[in-house]
Amino acid sequence: MAETTTVENTATKTTAARSPGPRPRRRGKAGTTWPIHVVLVIAAVVMVVPFVWQILTLFKSTAEATRIPPTILPESFGLDAFATFFTTVPFWSMFAVSVGSLVLRVAGQLAVAALAGYAFARIPFRGRNLLFGLFIAMLMVPSQLFLIGQYELIRGLGMLDTLPALAVPGLFSAFGTFLMRQAFLTMPKDYEEAARLDGANAFQVFWYVMLPMARPMLAALAVLTGLYSWNDLLWPLIVSPSGENRPLPVGLAGLQGQFGTDYPTLMAGAFVCSIPLVIVFLLLQRQFFAGIASSGLKG
Repeated sequence: MAETTTVENTATKTTAARSPGPRPRRRGKAGTTWPIHVVLVIAAVVMVVPFVWQILTLFKSTAEATRIPPTILPESFGLDAFATFFTTVPFWSMFAVSVGSLVLRVAGQLAVAALAGYAFARIPFRGRNLLFGLFIAMLMVPSQLFLIGQYELIRGLGMLDTLPALAVPGLFSAFGTFLMRQAFLTMPKDYEEAARLDGANAFQVFWYVMLPMARPMLAALAVLTGLYSWNDLLWPLIVSPSGENRPLPVGLAGLQGQFGTDYPTLMAGAFVCSIPLVIVFLLLQRQFFAGIASSGLKG
């Protein structure tokens, strides 16, 4: 009995000696990531400060906005800048032109880019890689070089001073084709093969199987295209010489005078014009980030 007790005590001591005991707590990664957080905070502040300055300026008077040294807070928060903006700029007519151009350009580019991207990703044909390389090469050419050719094309079609003239050049995009090709390349081929075994033709496979899975990328492309269309200034000035079909950016540019600028009115107009884009982005932000993450463009 004593021998048994001795053996048990010895085994207990051996186990206790081998046991490492409570492991020390590992330090979190906060000590190594704080410089990154500092840089991100500084970058966020740099991006937010101009927007805050815009909000403060639209409540100021013209004398306050041009005062040196500049004043940060307005002496009295007034809304005269909004009244001046809506009186000076034909807002609703330009807003309708901007929305119409945006809808036409986004819808057309989604259709063309989706079809072209699917063809480059899934349909083998002779010269596919060479043709896609030419598409990518177009991204390195400044868009201003195409203005003369595009203007001659629109004038030859008799479309000057019309709403479609604002959207037609934006229907075709090498960048949009690249994004959609990346989206279709990441999709497994099993779905495509299963649809073909069920008797679906090429267009049915694209429309009912592949395109629904590319909705995040379509949302991302829609946001990017809409942002470019909403802020486009140079092309509307060229194709609408009479000013009958000009979007909001042209109206904002008209607020900048040669000898002086009413900055509160300009900031009020910029704030009003940015609201629709903010709403669209908030509605599509989840699909936008999902599409960008799946495109291979993430850092």
